Amino acid sequence: MSKKFFVLMSILLVAAMVFTGCSKPADAPEVATPDAPTDEPAPEPTGEKILRANNASEPGSLDPALAQGTHESWVLDHSFEGLMKLDQEGHVASGMAEDYKISDDFLTYTFTLRDGIKWSNGDPVTAEDFEFAWKRAIDPELAADYAFQIADYVKGGNAYLSGEGSLDDVAIKALDDKTLEVTLEAPTAYFLELTAFYTYYPVNKNVVEANPDWAKSADTHVSNGPFYLTEWEHDASLKMRKNDNYYDADKVHLDGIDLTIIDDENTTWQAYEGGEYDLLLPIPQAVVAKMKDEGNPELVLGGEVGTYYFNLNNDVKPFNNAKVRKGLSYALDKATITDKIAQGGQMPAEGVVPFGMFDEDGKEYRDKVGNLIPYDLDLAKNLFEEGLAEEGMTIDDFNSKGFVLLYNTQESHKKIAQAAQEMWRTNLGIEIGLENVDFQVKLDREKAGDYDISRAGWIGDYMDPMTFIDLWYSKSSFNDANYNNPKYDELVLKAKSTADQKVRFEAMREAENILMDEMPIVPVYFYTQPYAQKPYVTGVYKPLVNYPRLTYADINK
Repeated sequence: MSKKFFVLMSILLVAAMVFTGCSKPADAPEVATPDAPTDEPAPEPTGEKILRANNASEPGSLDPALAQGTHESWVLDHSFEGLMKLDQEGHVASGMAEDYKISDDFLTYTFTLRDGIKWSNGDPVTAEDFEFAWKRAIDPELAADYAFQIADYVKGGNAYLSGEGSLDDVAIKALDDKTLEVTLEAPTAYFLELTAFYTYYPVNKNVVEANPDWAKSADTHVSNGPFYLTEWEHDASLKMRKNDNYYDADKVHLDGIDLTIIDDENTTWQAYEGGEYDLLLPIPQAVVAKMKDEGNPELVLGGEVGTYYFNLNNDVKPFNNAKVRKGLSYALDKATITDKIAQGGQMPAEGVVPFGMFDEDGKEYRDKVGNLIPYDLDLAKNLFEEGLAEEGMTIDDFNSKGFVLLYNTQESHKKIAQAAQEMWRTNLGIEIGLENVDFQVKLDREKAGDYDISRAGWIGDYMDPMTFIDLWYSKSSFNDANYNNPKYDELVLKAKSTADQKVRFEAMREAENILMDEMPIVPVYFYTQPYAQKPYVTGVYKPLVNYPRLTYADINK
């Protein structure tokens, strides 16, 4: 059977299993589950069960409304909880809401909160907190990057966000302390799953109104999840401790989670080998390959729906030319990058939407779209030179510009950037420089348009192709390539405004074809998430759209 089949089955298996580490690409050895027996001794008892891991980058913000990346969401997903959550099987389950009702027209959702739920400071969690948090997230003055994730769906949301409507017309309403009513602009099949995403997390209204800087320090940070923030030494470490006020606290076995903030994979891997971490991600690519070859039971090949890609700044000449952009894409040998460099079961990208998403017939979305990104050196060279000529440039002119590929400091990104640099040099005759910066600096520069080419990646926010398709809508705050195509925008809006699943998916497929024909970004591969986990750690689970969840983890001494 094909490698594609095995990788797809890996994704599905991860979503279906309670324990972590079930995905297995075609060329990987059997990998034991975290519960497998081992001869390795557990650490000596310390009196507390503190799971030690690493968060590779300093969070830009631990305010759910302002967060924008996995370096923040891994902390937020353990310290906050939305109306719904993703359970151990990867299904959408009750979180802060014990029940919900959906109107016959699929537009109005009425959520009933659990009895007795509390914030980490002891305040009751109320429907008003949710109303306040969601409306705050789309306040144009807050300028949240993820505001669209609420505004695009809630009735009146976009009008308010754009300054054309009133906050009073935003259809989010606390009917009483326990009841939240939300009306949508159009039926949205994945809305329940959206309420499990961090932009939809509540914030304590009284705390936020009293202190605008509440989320900048552990001393003032208040949350409603299984853990709460107790220490934050910026650029060094984060500590969370069990929240005894959490409604499911009896099932939370850990006393806390300690995270270092170190971006060097080799340093953290040496510390893991030395017993300083209980779970570690990311791990060096060479280590992943070695662990796979050895059948090391501590390797977990986590499934993930995500795409690794390069942004091309469409406002910078000659990257404004589609032929130039397609030439860069077609000249990359993506199979070599996945097989020889990434080495974690990743698949060469065939578009922007990864495998694991399903269409209107419940079948694999990519089957009807196919591979939209050929590896074709002759075509790549011809398109690239034609595009340069259209912009009045030659290869020498291009090389004289000193264009640079920007990536965030991490060994794996460096190796992939070096591979792309060499492939473009060999196949197109061009010279691209490399620059590494801190992750948050990279994000800030992308937002400012201060780059030529940049490494990027997107993990789906929910299990629908739209979580990738709407990234390059012209007004999307994550459209860092500055792509603008009215027809593409029209198709995105069409897909978001219909309850007809056939119409919706046809619009998304057509949009992806347009995107890959104009190639504003260069998809490289579809993600997996390899990580290392000590055998004495159990109960970790890995949703396809999240980092490993430690909520119900345990350390068995």
